[in-house]
Amino acid sequence: MLITVSKSVDEGFSSLQAALDSIPQEHKEEVTIRIKPGIYEEKITVKQGTPPVLLLGEDTNSTIITWSDNAHTLGPDGEPIGTFKSGTLNVFAEHFTAENLTIRNASGPGTGQAVAAFVDAGHAVFRRVRLLGNQDTLYTGQGKQYYNECYIEGDVDYIFGAATALFERCRLHNKRSRGYITAASTPEGAPFGYVFLDCEITGGQGVSEVYLGRPWRPYAHVAFIRTVIDSSIIGEGWHNWGQPDREETSRYEEYGSSGPGANPEARAAWSRQLIPQEAAEYRVLTVLDGWHPEGY
Repeated sequence: MLITVSKSVDEGFSSLQAALDSIPQEHKEEVTIRIKPGIYEEKITVKQGTPPVLLLGEDTNSTIITWSDNAHTLGPDGEPIGTFKSGTLNVFAEHFTAENLTIRNASGPGTGQAVAAFVDAGHAVFRRVRLLGNQDTLYTGQGKQYYNECYIEGDVDYIFGAATALFERCRLHNKRSRGYITAASTPEGAPFGYVFLDCEITGGQGVSEVYLGRPWRPYAHVAFIRTVIDSSIIGEGWHNWGQPDREETSRYEEYGSSGPGANPEARAAWSRQLIPQEAAEYRVLTVLDGWHPEGY
């Protein structure tokens, strides 16, 4: 099934949510929603039970989905909606793919938690997607997630959650000094949390003292493999969130980092520099437990 969303009144749906809602409940085959260039100001939910969906944009500069809720936004009941209802894109389907588009939370800096993409899917793939926000830009709720050639920006805990997520050839951009890239809540016993393969970390002008991560939950796991790191990253690299006991249970790892921010001698003593044999285990099929996203 192919559905078109366009700003032209005579071409398909004008609303992405309306396009998603038009999928018949009994339809089980893959659906491609082609999104023509434009700025789509709407809050999107891909509901549980939706068949495999591909949101296919033209490119990240011309195809933009944007909304501006944050944790303090008041809901219909007059109460703040909280972090987990602030997402611009909210994915609850079992299989989901997005390509060639931008997903933005335009709430702005200093407004608190404001999620661009809330991904709580079984299997999710993002290719050539820009995720724009500040605090809590990307929430990885559960399941297996794959991000390829994506651009993700933020300032505090801007990649956070419990999913096993592999980021390959992505760029992570720090917008504010003394922030944190990751806040993993990896479940106890999970072999992998966040794995970054051949990625790049950059910072805005004057941005410094940013941490690679801090453990949202005790068993946080994050590994950076062959990452090019600029000077925005603090030498210590990792923060214990003011809870020293998490230094014993968290797994924070690096291998082959390069650039001004690669400073293995200065890293927190409770993090690890992997040896080549260990780093070799960080492959797509291994991390994602046999699932290969090329089929999606």
